Amino acid sequence: MKKQIVLGLFAVSIFACNQGKKPAEKITLMKYPDTKKDSITDNYFGTTIADPYRWLENDTSAETKAWVEAENKVTQNYLEQIPFRNDIKARLTEIWNYPKESAPFRVGEYYFFTKNDGLQNQSVWFIKKGLEGKEETFLDPNQLTVDGTAAVSLLGFSHNKKYIAYSVAQAGSDWSNIYVMEIATKKKLSDELKWTKFSGAAWKDDGFYYSKFDEPLKGMDLSAANKFQKIYYHKLGDQQKDDQLIFEDNTNSNLYFGASVTEDDRFLIVYASAGTSGNALFYQDLSDPKAKLSLLVKGYANNHSVIDNDGDKLLMNTDLGAENKQVVLVDPKNPDPKNWQKIIPESDLALEGVSTGGGFLWATYLRDASTNIVQFDLKGKKIGDVKLPSIGTVGGFGGFKEDKELFYSFTNFTTPGTSYRYDIAKGESTLYKKSELKFNTEHYETKQIFYPSKDGTKVPMFIVHKKGIKLDGNNPVYLYAYGGFQVSLTPAFSLSRMLFLEKGGIYVQPSLRGGSEYGEAWHKGGMLDKKQNVFDDFIAAAEYLIKEKYTNPSKIAISGGSNGGLLVGACMTQKPALFKVALPAVGVLDMLRYHKFTVGWGWGVEYGTSDKKEAFEYLIKYSPLHNIKAGVNYPATLITTADHDDRVVPAHSFKFAATLQEKYKGDNPMLIRIETKAGHGAGKPTAKQIEEASDVWSFVFQNLGMSW
Repeated sequence: MKKQIVLGLFAVSIFACNQGKKPAEKITLMKYPDTKKDSITDNYFGTTIADPYRWLENDTSAETKAWVEAENKVTQNYLEQIPFRNDIKARLTEIWNYPKESAPFRVGEYYFFTKNDGLQNQSVWFIKKGLEGKEETFLDPNQLTVDGTAAVSLLGFSHNKKYIAYSVAQAGSDWSNIYVMEIATKKKLSDELKWTKFSGAAWKDDGFYYSKFDEPLKGMDLSAANKFQKIYYHKLGDQQKDDQLIFEDNTNSNLYFGASVTEDDRFLIVYASAGTSGNALFYQDLSDPKAKLSLLVKGYANNHSVIDNDGDKLLMNTDLGAENKQVVLVDPKNPDPKNWQKIIPESDLALEGVSTGGGFLWATYLRDASTNIVQFDLKGKKIGDVKLPSIGTVGGFGGFKEDKELFYSFTNFTTPGTSYRYDIAKGESTLYKKSELKFNTEHYETKQIFYPSKDGTKVPMFIVHKKGIKLDGNNPVYLYAYGGFQVSLTPAFSLSRMLFLEKGGIYVQPSLRGGSEYGEAWHKGGMLDKKQNVFDDFIAAAEYLIKEKYTNPSKIAISGGSNGGLLVGACMTQKPALFKVALPAVGVLDMLRYHKFTVGWGWGVEYGTSDKKEAFEYLIKYSPLHNIKAGVNYPATLITTADHDDRVVPAHSFKFAATLQEKYKGDNPMLIRIETKAGHGAGKPTAKQIEEASDVWSFVFQNLGMSW
């Protein structure tokens, strides 16, 4: 009887869904706030550029806070009129609500992993003694704040496997505090290190190396430029003021520094970078009390990373002389590149990274934007390819020298994160943990095509949709990309996206230039004065979809975050008639001033800065903020940002929204959604993720004319 009732209710729910709710025929758009305009101008090499909304860069002023409140009121009033907004939120909550568990990793006699019961704001760190041991809560971020806005990251384990350093970031900020816990007792020690950002914890003896910026001026912590990062050594039990300064450069304020220590405790490696790509390396032989930090590889034209040491030599992954990267053995005492010994030569495939585990090297290659893992011994002899479940993305493949097995996670567009156990001796994977997602993904298919960009370059693109979809030129499309900073977009699962696919939408993900899907040449093809190639690649993707009858311009939504937000902003201002909806999220939208805030200076190697004439001349041509024109029919736009975004400060989005609202006179909404107690995206609690996704998808469904 109980089963019949359940089936009956299911039938009723299907019937109710099939009734459908159509988009609102007419939404009354509240008047946009009257945003004050100043007469501020800048002179760039003889060109005068107005910046009337610069006052919005002061994110803590009462005036800006009042503007934010007024803008959110307009946006929420619009969203509240969408008839299926609550239905979308209910369905997203339903899809989201299933247990999730990460692949474990071993540290000494313990295994660490995260679990989420379904709707917990933050995943909880668990620990167990042995694979079959009792699961115990290790760190629960949900206990740190009432609203779940504190995020925890594990930074590094002491080499004796006794201690762990971890960081806590509040409300989405990149700033974090570092703490230490004794693993066996779960006792939190007295250590607290403040004002760290982009730092690890590289252990040596009873302490660790970490990276720190100077404390910003009060009230400027989320916007002021972060300068003069330094590396310190912290000894357990000491106060932070007593930490030993290890490395700094007083001659250059715009450098990132990071530290690592080889697995056997022998070498300290210091990374120095002038931006988001290209670095120098320094080393110190910690077994020699008299040794000091010395240059290993000079910067900053190429990318290098030390994998580990092999005795007194260092294994290094580098793109010097190998745009697809190679692994070399370097003698620190004779580090000139002419003395490097090739261990894993450059391949036709891009070498994304190399990890160690079980005494072997595990090389991660990209084959047309999908993961391939190859096993080598430390001398470079190929042992074999790791057979993966299917085409997709692998994470976490690595471990300690003594490990006999490794664990990794696998995902693709229709496979939620699934954990596998890899037996090194047998070379076999077995399923460890399968997702409990209550959603049938077998009704969907993924294909990869290659389309020509404006200059004839062939660009790969994934297309995901329901099986049997009709190519009648009328399907709603969600076109998402990134295109920069060597970031490769590979197949990955998205709970939020399944809702769009479920309602007949097509998800499309092109691998634009600027990423590293095809190595450093692919990256260089979309950076600096070649950045327009990235926008051309994205525009060509939309044109291909229209030509092949997937869709038409009235059915295309474009989306991207951060550098992807720049992509959306540039494309919607360059080809506004090609898209119906634009969703720039936490975007870099003011290309003339981005480098003046927080860590924006580090992006200069990718974009160039307006401080130089030649860079200004190409930046002004595509800077989204400066290419909004009056009288143009822009796509329906929902800008998303957050008050604690201290990576891409919200001023970008504020000024872009104010300018759109000033100059656009058509019927499409020009809205901005400003989240509170959230940042660039990392660590965002589940409740806020669902709320934001509900609003974004409601906006998309409404403006693409999709029924619910």
